[in-house]
This record gives sequence, C-alpha cells and structure tokens, in this order.
Amino acid sequence: MKGIFITFEGIEGSGKSTQIKLLARHLAQLGRDALLTREPGGTKIGEKIRSVLLDASHQGMTPITELMLYAAARRQHVEEVIEPALREGRIVLCDRYADATTAYQGAARRIDPALIKTVHQVATGGLMPELTLLLDLPAKDGLARAIERNANDNTEPGHDRFEREAIEFHERVRAGYLAIAREEPKRVIVVDAQGGAEELHKKISAIVEKHIDYVVKHHRA
Repeated sequence: MKGIFITFEGIEGSGKSTQIKLLARHLAQLGRDALLTREPGGTKIGEKIRSVLLDASHQGMTPITELMLYAAARRQHVEEVIEPALREGRIVLCDRYADATTAYQGAARRIDPALIKTVHQVATGGLMPELTLLLDLPAKDGLARAIERNANDNTEPGHDRFEREAIEFHERVRAGYLAIAREEPKRVIVVDAQGGAEELHKKISAIVEKHIDYVVKHHRA
C-alpha cells in the first residue's frame, strides 16, 4: 500500500504540535505505522535552517531570504524523509508544510503569489498532502497561549522571530490559512482549536481514522 501524507497547520499557539504528537501516539496504539516529522526541520540540514529562521536576533532577514530558506529545508525534507516513507507505505504526519509558506510568506509577508507557486513546485516536486488539519482560533488567543506556553517552559517571551511580529501579521496568517481552506475544502479540514486538548484530540483522531479507512478500502487495498 502506498503511504498517506497528512499535515497539521495553524497559527502560533494553535496547539498543532501537541495534537500531532497525540495523534501519532494514538495511531501507534492502533498498530498504524506513522512517521512524525516537522517543518522547518525533519533532517539534519533542515534543523540547522530552522535555527536560522526562528532565531529572534535575525530581525533583518528579508522576506525573500526567508522564503528561500524554507524552500531549501522543504526540498531536503521531501527527498530525504517524506518520499521514502511514503514509498514504504507509512503514514507521514508533518507539523507544517507548504500551506505554512502560503500563509506566512504569501499572505502575511505579501510575497507575490506567482513566486510562491513557483517556489512550491521546486520545493515539493508537486508532492502535496492528501489531508490537512487546520487548527483555527483567533490570532490574539493563539499568541496568548504561546506566551503562556513559554512561561511554563521558562522560555523568554518572543524567543522565536515570528512570535515577535505584530498582531496584524498573525491575523494575516490566519486569513491566509482560511483562504486555503476555502479554495481546497476536500483536502483542508478546519478544526476549531479553542476547546480543551483532549476534546480536540478526539475530533482529530476521528477525522484521521475515517480518512485512513476510506483510503485503504477504496484506493489501496
């Protein structure tokens, strides 16, 4: 059976990283072979690029530089990790992917959509997830959660470059994500992320299990 590619997206503080880990654990308990990975990162090269991208001291980074760094990390990730896992028939769970670039660098940084599309093609080679869970909540609520999380982790507020952006930036990110969901409703499922973690996990698990069962039964049995 060919693998299944599932991504999680959302603004800062949406809880996607927590939820994707809970899902990976849940699938393992069901006996499903799932690989958990993230962007930027997922490879040695990608993790080094991640440290550059998120470093709060790099305030002078231009939008195009940012775009190209994300693309470089993604290309390495696709070739080294994602495609091999899919060929092995595994479920790949990825914390952020190309939609994040469309939302952050496209909608929020206002980079030309035509350039974003071209860079996507090079970075992904045309590989897109068949299911994306978009964890949605107001930008101000997401940032409040991120601040609380940092406090609990004894991490300095605004320790990554994106958390230091103004609220208007994060509102544009959210709007960008919701625009993607409207354009691709069959792939992108919007999940209200304002509830508790366990409640959200149950919703997500039900959506993913239904998708996997459908794919196995109708397409790849």
